[in-house]
Formats: sequence, structure tokens, C-alpha cells
Amino acid sequence: MSISQKYAALRDAAIEKFEKTKQKPRVLVGMATCGRAAGAMDVLNVFREEAAKHQLDIAVEEVGCMGHCYAEPLVVISKPGFPSLCYGPVDEGMAQRLVADFLVNDDPCYEFAMAALEPNDEFPTFEDFPRGVVEQRIILADCGLIDPDDIDHYLAKDGYAALSKVLEMDPLAVIAEIKEAKLRGRGGAGFPTGVKWERCYQADGSPKYIICNADEGDPGAFMDRAILESNPHQLIEGFIIAAYAVQASLGYIYVRAEYPLAVARLRTALDQAREKGLIGKEVLGSNFSFEIKIFQGSGAFVCGEETALIASIEGSAGTPNHRPPYPATSGLHGKPTVINNVKTLSYVPHIMRRGADWFKSTGTENSPGTAVFALAGKVVGTGLVEVPMGTTIRELVYDVGSGIKEEKEFKAVQIGGPSGGCLPESSLDLTIDFDSLQQAGAMMGSGGLVVLNEDDCMVEIARFFLDFTQKESCGKCTFCRLGTKQMLEILTDITRGKGNSEDIDLLLELAEDIKMGSLCSLGKTAPNPVLTTIRYFRDEYEAHINEGRCPGLMCKDLISYMIIPEKCSKLCDVCIGSCPTEAIYTRPDMLKAIHLDKCYKCNSCLASCPPQYKAVIRVSPPLVQTEEGGVQNEQQS
Repeated sequence: MSISQKYAALRDAAIEKFEKTKQKPRVLVGMATCGRAAGAMDVLNVFREEAAKHQLDIAVEEVGCMGHCYAEPLVVISKPGFPSLCYGPVDEGMAQRLVADFLVNDDPCYEFAMAALEPNDEFPTFEDFPRGVVEQRIILADCGLIDPDDIDHYLAKDGYAALSKVLEMDPLAVIAEIKEAKLRGRGGAGFPTGVKWERCYQADGSPKYIICNADEGDPGAFMDRAILESNPHQLIEGFIIAAYAVQASLGYIYVRAEYPLAVARLRTALDQAREKGLIGKEVLGSNFSFEIKIFQGSGAFVCGEETALIASIEGSAGTPNHRPPYPATSGLHGKPTVINNVKTLSYVPHIMRRGADWFKSTGTENSPGTAVFALAGKVVGTGLVEVPMGTTIRELVYDVGSGIKEEKEFKAVQIGGPSGGCLPESSLDLTIDFDSLQQAGAMMGSGGLVVLNEDDCMVEIARFFLDFTQKESCGKCTFCRLGTKQMLEILTDITRGKGNSEDIDLLLELAEDIKMGSLCSLGKTAPNPVLTTIRYFRDEYEAHINEGRCPGLMCKDLISYMIIPEKCSKLCDVCIGSCPTEAIYTRPDMLKAIHLDKCYKCNSCLASCPPQYKAVIRVSPPLVQTEEGGVQNEQQS
């Protein structure tokens, strides 16, 4: 039996199995980490219990992340005669109602539905929303719609068809197709994937290795995790194709141990692929043999760097090494090694199945394809999104993300993770691609995008991200180890009102030294948040230093809380009950006031003050208590 015949048998059996389940109602519950955190496990149990109670012949399945994390828990119900409908957020009570009204009877409860999944005359689809107009899903297309623990769901959607095709091609032809597609690495650097594969293929030395870098460590980033939890076979297929292209015999998926669900689903997926002859000796009856192992990292951010990751697998401390030689020629155990990101490998099956021209039809000339972002921060529609390269930041924030929460003003985006950059409102129409972001002082990174609003202090944001990278520095390079520490100390002083006029120039000087004197990208890019905030928000640095004022009202040492008597209600005591330090008291006229010397500045009073009053405010520069018990501006004291 030929390779294509063996694959066809696997796919046809999966389609037959899948078609049987489609003949009865199906309930898909989003059970990725985001859904579980929102209570999806309880919702899943209710559907199963209610189905048993009503003796319903339905399939209740666990799926991954659909990307609409702002609306978790998400549930999709497909019932013959009705469009497939997505509901969210779903609680236990709504789950009971959906079973009783929709699954038992025929009321689809449109009032609870978010969107339909296919075109119909009854209800709008996700594609009808602004987000759907902008998004173009390739590697996220099946996430949240297939069972990640059932390989037949992936096979029924032509999964592993690209692998079957590739196994009958010459490895150099596979590499040529990836080069023609201009696929650039989605781990951050944007290096041409086909070039990396070609160097490894041509390198002397055997055996050859391939590593999937799933060591996702950026704050606010969850793209790789969601893909691993939602569609692991897509990655595995791309991984095997890459291994065949460079003729590697062993591959490692390097994933952080903090992703237990991703690891569990990967293990299940690998076992199922192995059982069907897709991994192991003579893959699909070919002459190519390949094995995959999972290596769990300990969560060191620096191990996202290729040579540090290799050192970790070899049992050494995860510290980077000088390059060249590059891993493609001398990597794991000194042998030629390809290292690709989760998203990079996930594109490979689509390119090999549909062709390089299809891939290049999306995106820009130098950055074809799509970009996957974890949209987080002060944006309404947080979640996982996939948009064509060349999409603007404005489209991403306002069309895909539905704008800023609480109708606040947009201030900036932190793009590219902790080593990325902060881009201001004037950059909203900047196109998202590798080159444009680099020219603006930021970087694509692995895909984290944090939206900031008017209440954010850009000096504190820079301090926060530098604090992260400084702690994650392996310490090997003096400039990175000590330079980032000195920059952090300066930033901390500025946020505490202890900065001086020379600090900004000193930060710029240190940043350039660290970039030039660091061995790996962690150190070379660590100053980016500081450089971009000084470049675009220098006035905020100057306000901290020269005026002792935090424009974002965020730095604790430079703000105070006060209650406006004219807005305070004599009948309301909410702020008193919310204060953990008993700093709020009732004045003789029954209005409320704050003992500044007792105030911890925890924000509880502001958060709890009823919106009809809005009596609690933050002010900067901070206030001081007078001998008479009143307050005044610190600069006036």
C-alpha cells in the first residue's frame, strides 16, 4: 500500500466516524486554560448531567480556545435543523436553560447567543462583526472547533494530508516551497524559515535534530499555549514535515512545565499519532523514520533563546553561547539542529497543502501570511486573534478588540513582549509587520500585545517590563546583568520622585551599552521599553523628575487619594468598609475624609465608591496632612 493510500484509509475512517457524530446534537465546551479559569469545568459537568437527566443522545465534547477569551466560558451547540450557535459567557444556570429549551425542545435561545458559525438567515456570524472582517484565520481556524484529544477530528479535516504529500517529495523540493512562501519565523526574529532549513540540510554531521520552541514566557502572551491546547496535531504535522525536509531523526518539543494542560494534550496527541503510524519507524510506510520527545523546561525566560534552550536540553544551565556557529550547523550535541517556534511550524502544513502562492496572497511582500496576537490589557475584546500582516494597530485595537474598556482614552500599546516597545497614539495607523515595527523602535516578538489607556504611567510600564527582563537575565553578560540592574534602580527612583535631571540621558547611554555588550537577544532588546517610552513619552519622565508628578496617577509615591466633600454622600459608608487600614473616617458633618498618614494607597476606596457619586479621586503631586488636620499639595507645604 502506497503512502497516499495509507493516509487515505486513515482519513476516510475518521470522516466516517465524524459524520456519525454530526447526525446528532453536539455541545462543544471551550476547555482550554482560559475557559477552565472562567468556570468551564462546571459548565461541562452541567451539560453532561442534564443530558443524562433528560436521556438525550448528544455528544458533549471538550474543545480548545476559540480566541474570544473575553466571553469565556464559551459553548457551541450544533443541532440538526439549526445553525451552529456560539454562546458566552455561559454559567451553570444558562447551561441548564440551553439543555431544556434548545436541546430538549427547539428554542435556540437567540438572546444568549453571540454568533452563528456558518451563514444563515436567522442569526449573524462572527464574520459579520468588525472583528470577523479584519481577522483571517489560518492556524487558528480549527481551534475551539475540534477535540484536541481525538486525532480523528483533525484527520477528518484533511489533517496530515500535507505530510502524505511531502513524504513523496524530495526534501529539497519541500525546502524550496517554504523558501518560495517567504515564511518568516514567528518566534520574534523573523528569520526566513526555508533558509534555516536549507543550512541544516546542507550541514555535515549526523544525526540531525529539530526542536520546537514552545517556551513561551512573555507576560501577557498565550498564543503558543492556546495552539497546543486546541490543535496539537497541526503543530505535530508541521514538525514532522520540517524534520523530513532536513532529514532529522529525532525532535524535541521544548515546552514550559507551567503549561500542564498543553503538555497533557501533547502527550495524548503524540501517542495517537504514533498508533496510526504517523510518528516512529517508516512514517506512513515511507523510508523516513522520526521520533518526537517532550522536554519540559523550568520556566526560564532566557531559554527562549536558541543556544540557551539547547544547553537546557543537554542538561546544562540555560545560558546562551556565542554565535557562530549557529544551531543549524552545530546545535544539539554539536549536530545540525533546526529550532522553530510553535506558530512557524503550524503554518507549514497549510503551505505544503495549498502552495506558496496561496500563502503569499495574504500579508505584505516582505512579511507574507498572518500574525497571531494575544490581545491583552485595557481592551474590551481580550483574546487570541489572527490578522493578515499589514493590518494596522488601529484595526487590531478598535475593530478586532472593540476599543478601550470603560470608554477611556487610548494611550499606547506594548508590542513584542517585555523586550518589545511602547508605541503611542500617533502609531495607531502603523502597519503590523516585521520591518515597520522595527523601524518604530518595537518588534513583532512572539505576538504579545498589551493595550494601555490614559490611567497608565509610561515610566512605571517601562520599569515593570525592565524588572521582568532584569530578573530573567541569566547573568552571563556583565552589561546585561549589571546594566539592566542599574537602569532598573534609576527607573525606580524616578517613579518614587527621587529622580534627577541627568537620569534620562544616563538611561539612554546605559541602554546603548547593554544592547552592544549583550550576547543574546534578551539583553540586546531589554532596553526597548525604556527607549521607546523616552522616545514617545519623554514629557512623563520630565514630569516625574521636575515636578514630582505622575501624569498617569499610577506611581504610589507620587499620588494621594482624597474625597471631594461636594460629591460625598452622608448616607454612604461604602468607602469606610472597603479600607483595609481604617484610614477613612466620618467627619462631624457626616461626610468622609482620609487620614493620609494611614492611607496605603491600595485603590479600594476609589474602586468601591458608587458611580453616581465619584467622590474619591487620585491626585498628583501627593497631598500632605496639615497640623490642623486638613490637606494641601506637597509642593505647597
